[in-house]
Amino acid sequence: MSYFVQPLKNLITEFAKMPGIGRKSAQRLAYYVLALEDSQALALAEAIRKVKEEVHLCPKCFNITDLEVCEICTSAKRDQSLICVVENAKDIIAIEKTREYRGLYHVLHGVISPMDGVGPEDIKVKELLERIGQVDAKEIILAMNPNIEGEATAMYISRLIKPLGIMTTRLARGIPMGGELEFADEYTLVSALKGRVEI
Repeated sequence: MSYFVQPLKNLITEFAKMPGIGRKSAQRLAYYVLALEDSQALALAEAIRKVKEEVHLCPKCFNITDLEVCEICTSAKRDQSLICVVENAKDIIAIEKTREYRGLYHVLHGVISPMDGVGPEDIKVKELLERIGQVDAKEIILAMNPNIEGEATAMYISRLIKPLGIMTTRLARGIPMGGELEFADEYTLVSALKGRVEI
């Protein structure tokens, strides 16, 4: 005997497919939706429908947008000579929150990961090279996550860009603000020592 009626079971199954949502969390979400007023439930369903219909990738930078070309690519206030390469669209939000970066972006939609069967042809590397050829880029900032896949992807891209004579940089790595040296791992300390700057 099933503990859940079929429509509720279907909803739990769909929620459980989401990243970071286990079976128990999926059940809580399903019961939450079940308890919503009809108007609230329909508003949620409509929001999901609209995001699937109206949101797409920007044809220039591959950020998510509901416009023909995203606001960052069309902004006259952005420095067209800087392109920051990120793994995912959500990384743009993290960088934008700093209010320090005023250039353009390019979203790879993943990283090179042979263990997962992801090669350079599976992410937006070719599109990045085409874009570099179309704009007057002076610097490419590689802002991948500091893990094995991120490092491999950054090295691969930097080797492709180097012959073009464009400066390629990467985000500094090291001890976080408020961190203590005794708790830092060796890799972080090595990165911090190599990335030291004059004060």
